[in-house]
Amino acid sequence: MPMVVVITRDVEARYRGFLASAMLELAPGVYAQPRMSAGVRTRIWTVLSQWHADLGRGAIVMTWAESAANGGLGLATLGEPSKDIVAHDAMLLVRRSITPIPG
Repeated sequence: MPMVVVITRDVEARYRGFLASAMLELAPGVYAQPRMSAGVRTRIWTVLSQWHADLGRGAIVMTWAESAANGGLGLATLGEPSKDIVAHDAMLLVRRSITPIPG
């Protein structure tokens, strides 16, 4: 049962109450649970995903230790800003689109 961390940004208050019922709120929008089973993690992510699909505001990141994943880190994201998490040489990297500067 690995540690799970959830970070929220610009989301409705319902997320805060829901996450605080299962995890410790370390800072505004930052939640952690040192020992969470994969089943509980999946159920929490399902609720967050459904709410985000309905409400469509803000961003959510969930991360956990995952030995089979690249870099040993399981990662799930919802919302903006859009970015791609890519595996490179067994590490996870963030790839973002660069908007060209007119000139």
